[in-house]
Amino acid sequence: MQWARQYGDIFYYRVFFRHIYFINNPDFIEHVLVTNYQSFIKGEALQFNRRIFGNGLLTNEGDSWLQQRHLIQPAFHRDRIESYGDTMVAYTERMMAAWHDGEVRDIHMDMMRLALEIVAKVLFNVEITAVRDRIAGALNTFMELGSRGRMLLPPILRLLPTADNLRYRRAARHLDDIVYGLIHQRRSSGEIADDLLYGLLQAQDKGGGAMSDEQLRDEVMTLLLAGHETTAVSLSWTWYLLGQYPEVEKKLWSELRGVLNGRSPRVHDLSRLPYTERVAKEAMRLYPPAWAIVRNSLKDCEIGGYRVPAGATVMMSQWVMHRDPRYYDQPERFNPDRWLDGQAKGAPKFAYFPFGGGPRTCIGASFAAMEAVLVLAAIAQRYQIRIARDCPVEALPTITLRPRHGIKVVLTKRVENPIA
Repeated sequence: MQWARQYGDIFYYRVFFRHIYFINNPDFIEHVLVTNYQSFIKGEALQFNRRIFGNGLLTNEGDSWLQQRHLIQPAFHRDRIESYGDTMVAYTERMMAAWHDGEVRDIHMDMMRLALEIVAKVLFNVEITAVRDRIAGALNTFMELGSRGRMLLPPILRLLPTADNLRYRRAARHLDDIVYGLIHQRRSSGEIADDLLYGLLQAQDKGGGAMSDEQLRDEVMTLLLAGHETTAVSLSWTWYLLGQYPEVEKKLWSELRGVLNGRSPRVHDLSRLPYTERVAKEAMRLYPPAWAIVRNSLKDCEIGGYRVPAGATVMMSQWVMHRDPRYYDQPERFNPDRWLDGQAKGAPKFAYFPFGGGPRTCIGASFAAMEAVLVLAAIAQRYQIRIARDCPVEALPTITLRPRHGIKVVLTKRVENPIA
């Protein structure tokens, strides 16, 4: 942020052997992600994690990526997403059944577990509770190691038998065992199900044959991990912000009390919960789960009148743009009402881009947005959440923007049926 304020819309710096061009202008960002997207490919952070995601939707490129996107897209059509709503709420209420008034909990860990269970159920029709903590532990390892700048190291150094590299490989094997187990179980059962996993099993590759287990593994792994991480992180920071701004929390509670009157939220309630939606949107402005996007240029190009050579790294940061005072009044303030008209006043499109943009926009953006509002509504009408004393919260910029030590909160149960 300091460099962006000091040097403006585009500046250059170098990290080891990498030449990085940082762009801090909505029009330049649109040029890279939308107008001239074919001149760029995904950057180092995701390529570094190819061992985990393989050639899944997140890391794949070109015709192969397009084929997979078309295959997976139906699972995220609007009608299909809306059908997931009851499951999202049911799993949230199942989680809260184990909560107690006055209890101190790590709300980030709760959100991670909940979002993982939801995505496993709605996309793959599996209950993942038994292996949930193993998946979370492996993912924690990837995120921790990814925060140390290892993706910037030459690939040969990642092959050395260092302690970190061995931890990384061990975590990857744990995930492989779980995901291949899901695939083999479904193959052997012969079950016909109306879910994404069945669709992937029935899909054909370019040669007309069934997808290999390795291809299936890459897609399932990508959707399982990426499909819950960003939602969980976003919800975690939402609770943190609500704990810091009691006036916002009070206004949220008032809307939920008036619309829901103590009952469970449903998809048809979403249009009647505009403030709840604004709370979720504003939380993603201040704490965007994907805090930066990196692309590599395939050829010499021009951005904003500046020449960017082939092979260079282009970086865009949601964290920086979302806090730019040129587009946001009091940018550090948590103010959901800045979105009263759907867009911050006068802000261009790419002044806010939590889900990226262009053809590589997050396929699950609508899924994540709906889940965030439903989970927020289900919990906030039952519990008031405050940050626990002497438990500092610190942002950790890994691939996503996680809280370094979690977020410890105190739960206060609300009065049942507040309106007669």
